[in-house]
Amino acid sequence: MKTPIRVCVTGAAGQIGYSLLFRLASGDCFGPNQPIILQLLDLPVGMKALEGVAMELEDCAFPLVHGMELTDDPFKGFNGVDAAFLVGARPRTKDMNRADLLTANGPIFTTQGKAINDRAASNTKILVVGNPCNTNAYIAMESAPDRPKSSFHAMTRLDENRAKAQLAKKLGVNVGDISNMSIWGNHSDTMFPDFFHAKVKGNPITALLDQEWAKGPFLKTVATRGKAIIEARGLSSAASAAGAALDHMKDWWQGTNGAWTSMAIASQGEYNIPEGLIFSFPVTVANGQVTVVKGLDHNSFAAEKIAATTAELVSERTTVQSILQAAN
Repeated sequence: MKTPIRVCVTGAAGQIGYSLLFRLASGDCFGPNQPIILQLLDLPVGMKALEGVAMELEDCAFPLVHGMELTDDPFKGFNGVDAAFLVGARPRTKDMNRADLLTANGPIFTTQGKAINDRAASNTKILVVGNPCNTNAYIAMESAPDRPKSSFHAMTRLDENRAKAQLAKKLGVNVGDISNMSIWGNHSDTMFPDFFHAKVKGNPITALLDQEWAKGPFLKTVATRGKAIIEARGLSSAASAAGAALDHMKDWWQGTNGAWTSMAIASQGEYNIPEGLIFSFPVTVANGQVTVVKGLDHNSFAAEKIAATTAELVSERTTVQSILQAAN
């Protein structure tokens, strides 16, 4: 057995947190030989429910769980953490637009960013799941000035997984046959699922796809899948979101062995994306280092989609500047 690592989950008593914790405890993310200490963070109002979640985790008797700490204090929750899933966020209500949601989430992620800056382990990996995740990650990153920007990611793996599933269903193949399916930009309706570079069984997928379907129903289905699940289930997607968070962190922690995946990371100017935006790119990961796939060409359709999602992220960054200035 290795030395235990400390893993923080925020919003741990919520639906996604609940779906996430038991798979974390079973070794699905960090490996079957990696013990963990779970540091579970929630709001004061959620602490009673969190106690119940902790009881269930205890009753599962997971050998890899070497401890649990429950708290409503971010500075305790992020103390010494090697990895964190920032799941908890202010949900959007009917009367809120996206700018309102960003404003409401600002204090949450500035506080958490400061706690990460002051208390987390030196090489910590922070994955923001709570929406709007790209700009929430940007807020946390900007609130942690002593940390490398590369420590902060936002999750677009759920969009990638949804896109792969739709392509596999359309072509009558297994999801595992689909590769190089990547998401560009923001986790929002403007994201671009790049089917042009996707492959099926190692071969270009575009020759097999109906372009009208790919540019229309496919993109719409991926972008609105979350709403469709709410309409069908009466609740938001929790298990699939938790699964995608585990997929993302597992690849970040263990590497992708040369395979592409989608991660929203701080741009360094790749593909002319403004530096510092938390933007989803196709990437590979080796030894914890994330590298953007280089040299991809985009046709006019793809370029237009990428420009639109970039513009949205730039606008969101502008929206939260006053929040950051007030907090920092």
